[in-house]
Amino acid sequence: MKTNKVTHIFFDLDHTLWDFERNSALAFTEIFKKNDLQIDITTFLKTYIPINNFYWGKYRNNLVTKADLRYGRLNDTFVELAMQVSQDQIHNLSEDYIAHLPNNNYLFDDAQHTLEKLQQKYTLHVITNGFSEVQNLKLNNSKIDHYFRTITTSEEVGVKKPHPEIFEYALKKANAHPEQSVMIGDNIKADILGAEKFGMSSILFDGENVNDYSGKKVNQLKQLLEIL
Repeated sequence: MKTNKVTHIFFDLDHTLWDFERNSALAFTEIFKKNDLQIDITTFLKTYIPINNFYWGKYRNNLVTKADLRYGRLNDTFVELAMQVSQDQIHNLSEDYIAHLPNNNYLFDDAQHTLEKLQQKYTLHVITNGFSEVQNLKLNNSKIDHYFRTITTSEEVGVKKPHPEIFEYALKKANAHPEQSVMIGDNIKADILGAEKFGMSSILFDGENVNDYSGKKVNQLKQLLEIL
């Protein structure tokens, strides 16, 4: 992929640069303590993570609202765990989680170094399906916001990856063309196939090496420096 044509690199944020699962676990630990909720965090996360992924899939397809996602993923988890938690408690936990999530900002290994090196050769950007206020806080608090010329969120555009409109919006905002651009992300459908359908190149970030994917992929961010 080393070519003079590529001048712009677009990154996903969660699960690609920002270690979502680690930071999320810390946020839940904090809010459960704050709300005096006695639950083993490992047991909770084992049930919550697939439910959260299910809701995000529905959210990408416009089948649930932002409010539905934030409430439903918690409510369904407590139901599955047979825990009696009131609606008011769930709403409070949902708000506390969003408030606490950007407080812990662990990045994947070599994220800072990789961005520093890539910035010397390319113009960097972010395209994320996350909520604008939370994603901007994550970028600022993890001190990587300065690497990116533009940040595009699905909330800003009104559609989510893999919808072509979000890629069109992001590239127009970046003054970039598809053939000049590479998308890097962890989600095959949203990031990789969405970008490729729009005419961009792509690289899958597969940190756990669990995806059966025949295209270009890396398991560590520093490997991007070898192929870009």
